[in-house]
Amino acid sequence: MLRFSVLGALQIRTASGPAEISGDLQRTLVQTLLVSEGQPVSGEALVEEMWGESGPGHQANALQAHVSRLRRRLRELEPDRPASRVTIHPSGYRLGVGEGELDAAEFIRAVRQAESSGPHDAADTARLLGGALALWRGPVFGGFPGGTLCQLAGARYEEYRMRAMELRFDAELRLGHHSSVLAELSDAHTSHPLRERFCEQLMIALYGSGRQADALDVFRRMRRHLDDELGIQPSPALRKVESAILSHDPALTGDTRIPSLLQPA
Repeated sequence: MLRFSVLGALQIRTASGPAEISGDLQRTLVQTLLVSEGQPVSGEALVEEMWGESGPGHQANALQAHVSRLRRRLRELEPDRPASRVTIHPSGYRLGVGEGELDAAEFIRAVRQAESSGPHDAADTARLLGGALALWRGPVFGGFPGGTLCQLAGARYEEYRMRAMELRFDAELRLGHHSSVLAELSDAHTSHPLRERFCEQLMIALYGSGRQADALDVFRRMRRHLDDELGIQPSPALRKVESAILSHDPALTGDTRIPSLLQPA
């Protein structure tokens, strides 16, 4: 069994440790086949992904050579596997990956499970997403995005990461862990200054930590930022949090209750 990781630099792990995939074209080929989620990728799409507009003269032959090289490398890593992971289909090339073998698929599965959990499952949700977020070792593909298909997949994985962070922060706030998530929330808000959900959660965490003035200051700075950058006003959800802080709404205190301000966005 191999384990493929793309939530960070491309990595393949065997029972005896990590294995290298050498060469930019080979890494792009593996990444593209992995993010296709088990669906065949056409030869034309692979050529575009690997070479862009500067493809070799004999593209089909060059692609077949790289596929053959990849098949040999994977066979070296799994000598007891009865058939090659890379298969050829009428619609293209496919890399077979089983359940639990691709970190991005496991991550998305955890996020979807968390999205279907109820507010009373806050502790389990926090643990689930804490483990899922720990799968990230850096930028998707280690900052080596490849072509359009890989870039789109990277953006999709990143959006799932943002969603996982939001859901985990919601769960932690429901549990009353306002102070313990302050540093992470501050970093998230600073790194994604136009993502209002992080701002809402940071305001709630500050208020729950006894820092009402700081929470309101975060709102004022966010309002100015939205106006300066986008020419818009804060959303109704963000204004609702400000109003709740000004009125000392008990829904903000969290603990084991279900704060109305922490319902899924």
